[in-house]
Amino acid sequence: MTTAQAPRSSHRTDARRERDALCDSASRVGPDAPTLCAGWDVRDLLVHLAVRDNRPDVVLGEAVGPLRPRRERVLAELGAQPFEELVERVRNGPHGPLKLQALDSLANTSEFFVHHEDILRAQDDWAPRELPRGQTATLWRTVRVMGRVAYRRAGVGVVLVTPGGPRAVVRSGDEAVSLTGEPAELVLHAFGRRSRAKVEIDGTPAAVQRFRKAFPG
Repeated sequence: MTTAQAPRSSHRTDARRERDALCDSASRVGPDAPTLCAGWDVRDLLVHLAVRDNRPDVVLGEAVGPLRPRRERVLAELGAQPFEELVERVRNGPHGPLKLQALDSLANTSEFFVHHEDILRAQDDWAPRELPRGQTATLWRTVRVMGRVAYRRAGVGVVLVTPGGPRAVVRSGDEAVSLTGEPAELVLHAFGRRSRAKVEIDGTPAAVQRFRKAFPG
């Protein structure tokens, strides 16, 4: 039996919109299509998201040895579901507190944007999407904060630059590189999707070399 599909509101948050779009893309490309997550096809990625939504016990099993057999069993059960049932499980989202809009936005806005791009950019026909202005602004705020963690081992200063727009220093240093791209591309770069992120790296040759050594790809 297929799970009932979550209603689509005209006032969806970025997190809700990306969740729906990810599920639509997953259905379009199919369970065996590749993703940017090493070793994962689309089915594997959806299993990850279904666990993240509603199975904290399974998430803990990754780090807690005694819980690992249970984790592997649950992952296998989810992976064996008919694919469209798995898609709708992810579309329907979390139960409990994370279903609240504010918490969903906090926990899932970046997660579902990045994982949606993991599907889209692994396909041969991918191209950058044109995002709503509000979502672009949210992604810029995200990368300004997240970049401080993502580039802490850069060995040089790091300045995020948007074409014709704002810039932000996320790591100070005597020498610095600038990472230039749209906010969506900067988020993908910071989340490790560097091979598909349209970001230009500029600075002195020595600074760029140090940065690329810390963050190859």
